[in-house]
Amino acid sequence: MSQTLSQRVELQMDRAVRPEVAAFARRLAEAAGAQAALFYGSNLRTGELEGVLDFYLLPPGPQVERIWPRVSYHEWEHGGQTLRAKVATMALETFARACRGDSRDTTIWARFVQPSALVYLQGADARRAVRSALERAAVTAAGYAAALGPAAGTEADYWRALFRETYKAEFRVEQPGREDSILALNPGHFDGLLPAAWRMAGIGFVEQESGGRLAVALDSTRRARLLADWRASRRWGKPLNVLRLLKASTTFEGAARYAAWKIERHTGVPVEVTPWRERHPVLAAPAVLWQVWRARRG
Repeated sequence: MSQTLSQRVELQMDRAVRPEVAAFARRLAEAAGAQAALFYGSNLRTGELEGVLDFYLLPPGPQVERIWPRVSYHEWEHGGQTLRAKVATMALETFARACRGDSRDTTIWARFVQPSALVYLQGADARRAVRSALERAAVTAAGYAAALGPAAGTEADYWRALFRETYKAEFRVEQPGREDSILALNPGHFDGLLPAAWRMAGIGFVEQESGGRLAVALDSTRRARLLADWRASRRWGKPLNVLRLLKASTTFEGAARYAAWKIERHTGVPVEVTPWRERHPVLAAPAVLWQVWRARRG
């Protein structure tokens, strides 16, 4: 018997992670007063500690910033190793609303229909709220996949159509075939996810006998509403992403240390993070780039 969406999300949240990841998440969440922390990205899949660990911290109460999330970079010496993390922080209620698709933002539900693990938690109420949010992220994504995807196709066909459209709605450039790599790297997560989400959403479909194909049965009124909502989200997508980039350029906590680590990792040129550069990463950027250019030429 196939799993329900709720069962799938419960297993996803309880996915095992390395003790170092859990310890870092607790340290970050307690400092931020968060009720929950989600771990996601390539390090979740590989189990490695190299590079940057990706976390979402979800504190209680109202959302402070109108342009969310707040992004920060952190380093922690733990067990003789330097752990690095990029952290996005937003109120749990705002996170849940974004997963439901109640805003014009596409980034949250599109990100969290993909694998994540609940690595820090304060209380059963917070767990229920996170589980509900992740379920709604899958339902939101599956609804748009039904409207934007083919009349009939494999699960992968629907997800590819959806992810290609989300890339067009965001102010970023993805390599061709990025949607294929998401599916190829997470087969256990996506196998069966679409039918489970459609069932919870009340979207009819037929499982065809050959090739694991599905034929969606979306009534014309619901399809028209979903497509109208999508067109509105796409119009707002790039302006929202530009606003977030502008905000991050002045409020990204630890931006100078993050940039210095990235530069040394990719060029081999060490960059000193002075107090002035820490306070003014944007103003410091031209001098740092000049330093790296000279060092590379030498």
